[in-house]
Amino acid sequence: MTRHRAISARPSGFSMIEVLVSLLIIVLGLLGLAGLQVRMQQSEFESYQRAQALVLLQDMEERIGLHRTTVSCFSFTTDTVNGAPFLGVGSAGLTPCAVSTANDNAMADSMLGEWDSALLGAAETKGGASVGAMVGARGCVSYDAATELLDPTGAAIPGTGVYTVAVSWKGTIDTFAPAVNCGNDNALYGAETRRRVVSTTFRIAKLD
Repeated sequence: MTRHRAISARPSGFSMIEVLVSLLIIVLGLLGLAGLQVRMQQSEFESYQRAQALVLLQDMEERIGLHRTTVSCFSFTTDTVNGAPFLGVGSAGLTPCAVSTANDNAMADSMLGEWDSALLGAAETKGGASVGAMVGARGCVSYDAATELLDPTGAAIPGTGVYTVAVSWKGTIDTFAPAVNCGNDNALYGAETRRRVVSTTFRIAKLD
């Protein structure tokens, strides 16, 4: 007796639908990787800009500590609501210092001019353009007389209040509006959520 075996018909290879689905999965994966790389580049650039801002912040803090006789010329940001006047991109310049001797005043003006140039990126050039600072870099220094310390009689001691140094620049993505005002300008930054700020506060010891 001859036994007939049933042979099942099984398709061989891949169907067109399976190929298309595989391609779709691969494309989605590549798009995800591309998006991740863009985010990584943005994060690296943000970190670089913040590091540059911190260097400029510390630089001004040291300059203030070294020029006690003309320190009032360094606290040039009198409008703390709008963060003006400021130095850096779009600055209209400052009134020349006139609180001490001609030599001291000239030294203060020189120090402020150097900081202004640093904010404009003069520390590094590429193709004739200054690229040594952040995008839209601006710097502010303010003084809060209401925080001045009191002497034994209860009178305020001039120059013992809190100084605030702030550096602002333009970020690459929206985050949140910073609390410290420095060079506020939506025409430059696009929106407050793009404005980045690092700041520090300190007092100067009163030497008698």
